[in-house]
Amino acid sequence: MSAPISNVRPPYDAELKQIADYVLDYEVASAEAFDTARYCLMDTLGCGLLALRYPECTKLLGPIVPGATLPGGARVPGTDYELEPVQAAFNIGCMIRWLDYNDTWLAAEWGHPSDNLGGILAVADYISRQREQTGHAPLRMKDVLSAMIKAHEIQGVYALENSFNRIGLDHVILVRLASTAVVTALLGGSHTQVMNAVSNAWLDGGALRTYRHAPNTGSRKSWAAGDATHRAVRHALFALKNEMGYPSALTAPHWGFYDVVRKGQPFELKQPFATYVMEHVLFKISFPAEFHAQTAVECAIQLHPHVKDRLDDIETVHLSTHESAIRIIDKQGPLNNPADRDHCLQYMTAIGLIHGTLTADHYEDEAAQDPRIDALREKMVVSEDRRYSVDYLDPDKRSIANAVQITFRDGSQTDKVEVEYPVGHRRRRTEGIPLLIEKFDANLRTRFSDHQTDEIVALCQDHERLLDTPVPAFMDAFVP
Repeated sequence: MSAPISNVRPPYDAELKQIADYVLDYEVASAEAFDTARYCLMDTLGCGLLALRYPECTKLLGPIVPGATLPGGARVPGTDYELEPVQAAFNIGCMIRWLDYNDTWLAAEWGHPSDNLGGILAVADYISRQREQTGHAPLRMKDVLSAMIKAHEIQGVYALENSFNRIGLDHVILVRLASTAVVTALLGGSHTQVMNAVSNAWLDGGALRTYRHAPNTGSRKSWAAGDATHRAVRHALFALKNEMGYPSALTAPHWGFYDVVRKGQPFELKQPFATYVMEHVLFKISFPAEFHAQTAVECAIQLHPHVKDRLDDIETVHLSTHESAIRIIDKQGPLNNPADRDHCLQYMTAIGLIHGTLTADHYEDEAAQDPRIDALREKMVVSEDRRYSVDYLDPDKRSIANAVQITFRDGSQTDKVEVEYPVGHRRRRTEGIPLLIEKFDANLRTRFSDHQTDEIVALCQDHERLLDTPVPAFMDAFVP
């Protein structure tokens, strides 16, 4: 006869308490973190506005049921939608991730911490507009940037040593975790309510990565973050209604997340939450390419002048890369849609060699019909450079290295072009930030008049004025 199972309610898991302590009690004081968060806000919203050019994205936006809008709700930048905050979080999360063109975090797990902005902006705008209607002060953009810093930190620190992709789960599980915590805090949740919400986020389990990999790569990878952050807002709102939590959601024997998903292994968290992740985050500045390929595209563009008139003479394209790139974007065979193409190392490199640039339009069906692309892909040999793989995981380097060399049929070769750190890396901030601002300006002009664009850029460039701007006033600036 088996021993009876104790029904004594356990204390909250230490991991739940640690997150609640951080989001409620930690005061962000790092000037570098706030400054980087401002650039992250600009780049993320700019990329979301650029995505509004693509019908496959815009068809998913708006209320889930036609007509179910909410005057006085949360606004969706670049549109005239006013929605309840759960669906607004999906909308914002979907549009900012659609083109895979802003910030990235690479470690044992990878992901895009700016995905959390979907829930943060939706809830901050909703709360603020409700407060204004009752004569209370709205949140300020400093509150939004602080929430961004904390969401980046939670997602990024968990990603440092804990790989979800190796067990088949998608990285958006960490978006749901981080968004749930910071959004519950923004809503005024208590310590217990934050832990309750986060426990429910873990009980959701994780989405499979199927939609990111051959042979099933598809557009869900572009709205998965919206799905995660809108789920987070739901958990937060339930917690504010005092819906119960589950204290041992992670550690419960047999039924907890650790036993069910991680074969009993707890998470490794080797550093406390602070501001490390925002300070070290990577920006996708030059190309809308999966980040492991950013430096490969830089190499290809450097080689473009030397090969553009000799494409038919190429015998072999040698691609040296790191293990993570091989695992997720080394892809052969047919590419079925834009989502398939922007996660193919060979496709992105071929575009750089052929055109000397790479834009979101290069992933569309019309551009993909160019026979030169697949001809080059067939000539590519991808191999791991072990040093690149080691430096990728080195916390003092966090490189994302690639190298490209061309061999021609006559036996001659180009130089081996190597780029270890992409232009969006912290080590290249001085070079990258002016380019990020140019990118933001250009993206705004795809949606707004020159006058409106100039006003938004001026506001975002004035650090102190932005911090003190009420959230509703900021969101008003992005209404067409």
